[in-house]
Amino acid sequence: MLIVFPPESRGLVKALKVVGRGQITLRAKAEGELRYVKTIKDVISLWKEGASGKIVMVDDAGVTTLGPILSKLSGVVCMSGGLGSHLAIVTREFSIPALMGTKLEGGLELHGRKASIEPQEGSEGFLIVHE
Repeated sequence: MLIVFPPESRGLVKALKVVGRGQITLRAKAEGELRYVKTIKDVISLWKEGASGKIVMVDDAGVTTLGPILSKLSGVVCMSGGLGSHLAIVTREFSIPALMGTKLEGGLELHGRKASIEPQEGSEGFLIVHE
């Protein structure tokens, strides 16, 4: 799905593309730079760089390695799990929007892109890349 804005929208955003769908843990929007986190080394790099303004993508809903940076994150996108998963519960407690059980169009090529997590009707949410 591609969302196109008219040229008079001040050039801030020309188009948005839905690249993922999942279950949203919190009815709130998040914006930031996407980062794929697979190892503890990735978490340490983000901790040193600064995790504020980042939306991390992880494979495992039971991931505990995000602990040192979790409170700084703008959002989390997880490819597995559901609304009762450990990660879903913890992100809700920290008031961090997360998508669980996310089905993505693309993968590593999303790393570093500006994106947002957008709640939809019911428990669904979208991951949207800003083009």
